[in-house]
Parts: sequence; C-alpha cells; structure tokens
Amino acid sequence: MKKLLYIISGLIFLAGISACDDFLDVNSDQDFATSDKTTVDLRLPWIQNYYAYAWGTAGMRANTVGGLLTQTFASGNNSFLAAWDPMQASCTTIYQNWYIASAVNIGPMIEKAEATGAYHYIGAGYCILAMGFMMMLDLHGELPIQEAFKFKTDPAYDDGKTMYELCMDYLDKAIENFNKPQATGPDTKLLSRGDLWNNGDVSKWLKLCHGLKARYMLRLSKKAEFNGDAILAVLANAPQSNSDNTIMKHFNVQGDQTNFTVADPYQTNVLWNTVSYGATVRLTKWYINMLTNNFTGGSGVMDPRMSKLVPAMMKNVKLDASGQIASYEWARDVGVDMLESDMRLVGGPVATIFATTDQTITYTIADDAARAAFYASMSPNHTTTLDNVARTVRVVYKRGSAYCNSTDYRRAGDTMYVSTRANSMTTSGRSTTDMYYYPAAGFNYVAGTGTFYTRPNSDTDFLTYAEMCFIKAEVYFRKGDAANAHTAYLAGIQAHFDRMQIRLNQWRAEGTVNPDEMPMDPVEIAAYMSGPAVCQTPATLTMAEIMRQKTIAMGFDLEVWNDMRRFNYSAGNIGNFGNVYPDYKRPREFTAVHKITGTSPTALNYWPRRFSQSPHESNYNLTQLLASNKMAMTDPIWSCPVWWDCATDQEYYSYIR
Repeated sequence: MKKLLYIISGLIFLAGISACDDFLDVNSDQDFATSDKTTVDLRLPWIQNYYAYAWGTAGMRANTVGGLLTQTFASGNNSFLAAWDPMQASCTTIYQNWYIASAVNIGPMIEKAEATGAYHYIGAGYCILAMGFMMMLDLHGELPIQEAFKFKTDPAYDDGKTMYELCMDYLDKAIENFNKPQATGPDTKLLSRGDLWNNGDVSKWLKLCHGLKARYMLRLSKKAEFNGDAILAVLANAPQSNSDNTIMKHFNVQGDQTNFTVADPYQTNVLWNTVSYGATVRLTKWYINMLTNNFTGGSGVMDPRMSKLVPAMMKNVKLDASGQIASYEWARDVGVDMLESDMRLVGGPVATIFATTDQTITYTIADDAARAAFYASMSPNHTTTLDNVARTVRVVYKRGSAYCNSTDYRRAGDTMYVSTRANSMTTSGRSTTDMYYYPAAGFNYVAGTGTFYTRPNSDTDFLTYAEMCFIKAEVYFRKGDAANAHTAYLAGIQAHFDRMQIRLNQWRAEGTVNPDEMPMDPVEIAAYMSGPAVCQTPATLTMAEIMRQKTIAMGFDLEVWNDMRRFNYSAGNIGNFGNVYPDYKRPREFTAVHKITGTSPTALNYWPRRFSQSPHESNYNLTQLLASNKMAMTDPIWSCPVWWDCATDQEYYSYIR
C-alpha cells in the first residue's frame, strides 16, 4: 500500500511535470516542486500509474470490439464499439493518459537519471516507452514518436513499421541499462524507492523486457520474417514462473484522490475503473462459452475458473419477518449474445432492481401466443394476472424480488445478465473487503459479485508466466513440434490456475466473505486438467485450443484483440490452423458497413483492425494526421490494418499511401 500512497503524497509534483524541464524553469519558488527538482523516484510512479490507466482503458475498449465485453445500448460511446460502429470519442482517454500524463515524463526522468547514474530508472523509462508506444501502434497504426515532446505544435507521424522498430530498440536500451550497476552517490535513487510494479527487482524488469520482446516478435506471425526460434531464445530470459510476473497492486481505500485526466480513484484497479465502476458493462455469451465449453466442438465441462471470472447475483431471495434476507441462491451470469441476438436494439439488457416493496408492472403484449407464453413463464414465481381483452399481463414482484423496471415484456428476463459492477469505498462500498454490488441502499441484496480481474483491489497483470507459456506453445505448434507445444500449453493453463489461486488466497486472508473471491478446489482443478476440456495428447492439440486457453488467461488485456487480428478472427484463412475462434462472427446488430467495409470474412477489412486517431490529434495536429494515412479521418480507417497486421510492407503502404 505504501507505494500507491507514495503517488498520492506526490500530488503536489504534478504541476511541475512537463515535457521539457526548461518550460518550468521560470518557476523558482522553493515552496513548490518544479520539474528540475522532481527526482526520478517521484516521476516513475506517476509514469507507471498513468500508463496503467491507458492500458486498462485500451483493454476494456479492445475487448469490447473483440467480443468479450458489451454494454447496455444507451451507455455512451463505448456501447457502439460492441456493435462495430465505433465513435472517435472512444479514442480520447487512452491517448491522454499515455501522451499527456505518462510519456511526457519519461524523457525528463531519463535525463535526470543519466545525470546521477540511476541507470535502472533509465531502463524502466525505456521499457515503459516500448510498452506505451507499442500499445498506441496496436490501436492507431501511426502516431508521432520521434517528434513527440519536442515543443513542436505539429509533430510528424511515424509509420507503423518505424514505431515497431523504435519500440524494439527501446527494449534493447532498457536491457542495456538494467544490466549496468547503478552509481552509489547520495543523489542516486534506488529503483525500489519509486517502482510500483516490481519493487525495484531488476531481475524481474529484465524478464519483463525479454517477455515483451517475445510478445512483440509474435506480432509478426503473418510476415515472412517471423522467426520462431528467435522467440524461443528470448523466452529463455523471460518469466519462468509466477514469481517473475510483473504485477501492479491496487487498493480499496477510503478517501482516495482522483486521476486528473478522468477523475477516477488513483489506487483502484485500472480495469475496475473502466469495466466495473458503473453498472452498464456485461460479459458476452461468446466469452462465457469458453468457460462452459459450450462452443462448437466443446466438451461441455465447466471450467473451475467460471465462478471467479463470471459474476453472480442473488436469486430466489426469501425475507424474514423484519424484511431482512433469510435465504437465497446464486445465479451466474449467462452472457449477452451479441452474435445472434438484437436485444440491445430493443432496449436490453436493462438493470436488475431489488424490490424493497411490492412492485406491479403491467405488460401490454399484442401477440396472443407471446402473451400466453409470457404469462405461463411468470406465473410459477409471481402473482400474475392475464387479461386477453386488454392484451395485458400484470405481474406483482413481491418485496425481495429481483426485477427489471420496464413495461416491455422482453426485458423481464434481463435479470439473467449480471452487471460486472463492484463497489469501492469511493462508490458506496461498505468496507475495504466488501466489494459486492448492492443496488439498494440499506439492503443486503447483492446484484453482482464482481470478477477476478475487475474488482477495486484486483491486481493488474502486465506480463505473466502463463502468457509466456502460451507464446511458446504457439511457436512450437507453428514449427510442427506438437510434443513441446503440448507441454507448454499444459504449463500455461496450470500457471494461470496457480496465479489466480495466489490472489484468491490473499482475498480469503484479508477477510472476504464473497464466495467468488475464495480459492478454487484443487480437486476440481486436477479433474479439469485431466478431463476432456483440456487436450490430453499432442495429437489432439489445435491452435484454436491454445488460443482459447490463452484468451482466458489474459483476462481483458489488449493482447486478446491483437491475437484475434493476427489470426483474422474466425475467417480460417491464416496459415493451416482452421478456424481459431469458433463461432465468432460479426455482431447481430452490425450495420456500419461504411466503417468496417469488407464483404467477405476472408478480407482483412471485413473485421475491425484499428482505432481512429484521438480528437486531440484531429483538433491540434490535423495536417500531419492527414499526411500519415490516406484514410485518416474517414470512416474506413477503422478497418485499415496496422503494420504488423499485414503480410508485407508493400501491402501496408498500399493501405496508407
């Protein structure tokens, strides 16, 4: 906790952080921090924190495009991402947290570190530069790097290939500086004083850098220069166990101060801020089917991670004489079917409400068959009146019931869709260990248990051993070495179970009563690992199964969408791997053919390939933006592949020039 409190205590320094030390030299008041007086150990946690917020926002929005998350239809710009009808407004938060709050500080930190021989801060700076700008390449394709932060009002753009090469060079510089011994002078700060991620452990930073290199080299899987052996060599120096993971801890505390860019709490998990702060986000059926194994060709075996990754709500609540909850059952979210259903176009899903008093809703249903069917479905559980003359069904939801406040009978069943919301101490939370979503003040009814990755005090996993295992599995599978691919695949699944158990045991030790925060049963894990939901032999292993397990293990990381693009989603025309994402297709409600323009699934532009540029760029750097890509600021930019998503440079440049 002290690390994040260190950020809060450093709030005063924010006013002194700029792209250039000279800009703030005019402020020489010794009572206030200026850029020249801000030491490296005070800059680094800010850099890490704001990068983390950009990363979390990118993960939420990319996985909404990629089909793991959706929102209620009327919930703002991000709702349109789920329909593949994206808006430029969804491109702002990531940009401003990376460019305006994080990256702008890295150059000054490196300069200060060079002056004092604090080489490990230089290494951290270059590593985060690589992480941030690769994220921006993944999302936007082209952006200024080399002329950024140079006090130019119109910095020129670097193309995607140049961005990629710069990021790989940054990682090499990071590794070089982490391998240097730091100076021992009084002005040289130990990395542990400012490091929120690895607590100053240089060996973990080196493994992070090599793991990132492997991740980024995998990006090139469509290209002739893809080198699986080189990736395997890099993986030898990447994380070798969960103890090597790079993780940012988060805390649910009273009185947390808020992010100046978006006004969210500083110490809470960044995915909570974007996925579970409000009540509008839902998981999709396609994602949940991975955990229930109910996809085409699936085994139907329930994954033990299901209850940790998918939220539940109370159902069949019984009240005692005083109106308190006497008994209940848990109902697990079933996921919104974005691929087959148009329910969002007719107002769904709507929020679940807890009836603190009896509530009566009259539904007018013109169709006789639909009215009769609705009456039959509601009668067993509620006092229900059928009026065929008035064409209505009246339902009384008794106190203690969960219901949806809509007169559209099609919305009455939306209680099956559980919000991802979890409460923090800044959003009506009841204690630091009770993060249930309580929709009715003064009542103990739980409308959501939260999810593993998106509670206020969930960890942020930037790079894990499990991911390294799945990269290794994919590389070996591409090489035709099924035996080693299978070994790495099994190791990746087990590593993710083990990583989850670490945090679940911590939650239990902290005093939670939430069953979804309790550790999984080792017997159930062992049965799953030896059962039909996991490929038991090298001969049965497929690329689709490697990527399914990797998707589960990655949570809501941007890498999930990057992988989907590398395999051209479910088109099945990349390599000899068949359909790597079974059942996936365009959302049922998709109509934005002017943005996602392709007419055949095998065409790259049939699928979303990138984000538009931020309004900050179109408002203040329009000339350079328009010069960077011939489709810039036109609707089809959303289906224009980024550099690594193209097989050749010639193909990429044919899109943008």
